[in-house]
Amino acid sequence: MVYYFLSTTVDPAAVLYVGKDKFESIHLELTISFQEPQQFHADNLSSAHVYLRLKHGQGWDSLPVALVEDCAQLTKANSIEGNKKDNVTVIYTPWSNLFKNASMATGQVSFKDHKKTRTILVPTRQNPTINRLMKTRTVSSADELFADKENHLSELRAKAREKAKEARKEEERLAKERREEKYRREHAYEDLMKGDDEGDGGGKRSNQDGWDEDDFM
Repeated sequence: MVYYFLSTTVDPAAVLYVGKDKFESIHLELTISFQEPQQFHADNLSSAHVYLRLKHGQGWDSLPVALVEDCAQLTKANSIEGNKKDNVTVIYTPWSNLFKNASMATGQVSFKDHKKTRTILVPTRQNPTINRLMKTRTVSSADELFADKENHLSELRAKAREKAKEARKEEERLAKERREEKYRREHAYEDLMKGDDEGDGGGKRSNQDGWDEDDFM
């Protein structure tokens, strides 16, 4: 089961995902990885992982402050221990920066590059923020996200085919231009000589009586 939330601190609203539990979070990570989301989790505390879907071209390290605060509040609220505490640190990073191996416990998080992480301190739970987010919550199965992933991959393949088609057309156009240029170079002298022959009429001209005579030098 996957919970969707909308952060209306930005326009258009940003989409946030939360798995029902740590096991669902693992499946969620694999399913939405194609969206290159940002993962938020409470530092040194057990918490749900909150994922933020970035807009096209949006940088992970230049997110609007209000949007980051929404994600951090939702992360804190979905931590049994963190929800009761003040001054909870929330870490966020791109999905591609997450590091996991078989020896790690379910839900445990590490990073490939710690320089690609950011932190935000959540002093206290902000009920108005949580209430606003909860009003936007919807629920769906992970299968729906999987279908979205398949549709996305299908669109990428279609774009790749179209791009390859355009590349072939451009290569054909350039090849045609090269052939025409080669022909012009190879036949430039012949065309020049042909033009000279047509211009002087073969060295003869007609007089008024119809007799041909040599050009007068």
